[in-house]
Parts: sequence; structure tokens; C-alpha cells
Amino acid sequence: MATIRSFGFIAQLRSEASSHIIRYRNGQVMQSGRGLVFWFAPETASIAEVPMDDREMTLFVKGRSQDFQTVTVQGTVGWHVVDPQRLAERVDFSIDLRTGRTHGEPIETIQARIAGIANQAVQQYLGQAPVRGLLDAGPAPLRERLQAVVAADPALTDIGVAAVTVRLTNLVPTSELDRALQTPTFEALQQKADQATFERRALAVEKERAIAENELATRTELARREKLLIAEEAENARNRATGVAEARQVEAAAEAERIRAVEGARAEAERQRIAIYRDLPPAILLGLAAQQLAGKLEKIEHVNVTPDLLATVLGEFRKGPALVDAR
Repeated sequence: MATIRSFGFIAQLRSEASSHIIRYRNGQVMQSGRGLVFWFAPETASIAEVPMDDREMTLFVKGRSQDFQTVTVQGTVGWHVVDPQRLAERVDFSIDLRTGRTHGEPIETIQARIAGIANQAVQQYLGQAPVRGLLDAGPAPLRERLQAVVAADPALTDIGVAAVTVRLTNLVPTSELDRALQTPTFEALQQKADQATFERRALAVEKERAIAENELATRTELARREKLLIAEEAENARNRATGVAEARQVEAAAEAERIRAVEGARAEAERQRIAIYRDLPPAILLGLAAQQLAGKLEKIEHVNVTPDLLATVLGEFRKGPALVDAR
């Protein structure tokens, strides 16, 4: 926006380099250029300020597809002034000589013209294809067509304005239609997810079955080996029992043989001893018996010798020498 300083009957205008200033007096162009600074008489001057920088406007269009479905297009259109002199003649860019502000809204007027051209081009494009085709193609074909239309439209070239860029950020149906269109895809994806889940579970079941079979085979093998071990231990036990029994039989036979030998020796000694005693006279046997008896007696309290016993003993002693001499 230009800056104006007033000094009574005269004023000074200072403009930015991005603005084109046109000063008129009596309908004639007195000065025209960018970034001008000059003095002027407010009573006789008329000044227009045309912005020369690039501008962008928002584009929002609702249209119907070939199958009568509502589609929304959003984006931006960039434009700038290419002929400020012509634009100032076609659109009012005059400014208040006290404040430097424009009297009307020329920028909105230009953008409304661009929006009308873009709206018509979008409506025609959307009406040529069903909604599925539009969504599958995306915003790129529409952007190219819209840029060609606004760049060549005489309604803009005649006033010295050029649309330089078109960007589309969205091309979507209504929320209800969007959900309806997403349903088949969602169902297909859900089916794939369910199939993947089923396959994953089947794989898990197969792995569990393989693990269970492996565990069963392991337990079977362990049971078989345990059975063999038990059989071997039983065989070893039987062998040990047989060996022990045989050893005991050998020991018993040896012991029996030893007992028989000892008892036989004892019997033979006893037989010989008896044979010796059998040939001795009664007096000697009586004396030996008395000797053995005396050896076994620890203490003799008293001895009773009767006359009959004494006579018998003496009689035996008398007979003893005679028997010995006779032999």
C-alpha cells in the first residue's frame, strides 16, 4: 500500500517496488511505474495502485460426477498481473489520496473471475466420468486441464492477468459415499487379514501337532529304553541271585565236607580212645574216672568212705597186679 503525506495543497506519495503506480490528471496518464515517489496536487490528481506480486487464491468446488455423485475439489490458483495499465483500465484500482487505500476491492473482483472460470472447468471435468473413474484417476488430470483452461481463458488475458499455477490438494466424494466406496476394499482387506490369521493359526496348530508327536515319540522311546533297562536289571538280578545261590551251595558243600571230615576225625579219635579204654582193667578205669572227677571238682567238703567201698577198692587193687603180671 502506498504511503501518502499531505502538506496542505500538496502531497507526497511513496510506493513499494511491488506496486505499479499510475497517476492521472484530467483523464491523462501523467506517471506510470513501479516504486514511484512523487509530489502531486490532490485536487487535480487521480492515482491507481496495481499490485505486481504473485497472489494465490483458495479454490473450493463441489460438482457432480457422471453417475450423479457429489465430489469436492480443493486447491489453490496462483496468479499475477502482466499488464497493469490494461488492468487499471478494466478494474478500479484507484486509491484514497488521504489514506492510500483502494476505494473498492479489486483483488476480490479478479479472484472471483478466476474462481468462476475454474468452477466451470471443474464442473465440466467431473460430469464426464463416474465417481469411481474420477477417484481412480486422482487430481492430476484435473489439475492439468484446469491449468490449461485458466491460462488460456480470454476473460483473464483481456484484463492483463495470468493464472500461473494450479495446485489441487484434494478430490473426494461425500463422507457417506467415501465409506460406501471403501467397504468393498475394506471387506477384501478384512478377508485377506482373516485368511492370514487362519493360515497363521493353522501353522501354529501344525507346529503344536508336530511338537506333540515329537514329545510322544520321545516318551515312547524313553519307555522302550526304560523297559529294556528294567529287563537288563532283572536279568542281572537273576544272574546275581544264581551266582549267590551257587556260591552258597559251594560254601555249603565245603562246610559239609569240612564237618564230615572233622566229625569223622572226632569219631575215629573217640573210637580209638574207646578201644584203648575197652582193654584197660576195671581198677585203672576206676582210677582214671576218679582222676577226671577230681579235676572237675573245685572243692571237696567231705568224703564218706564206707567199709564196703573200702573193701571193694582194696580187693580191686589186690587183683590189679596179678592181672597185670598175667598179661
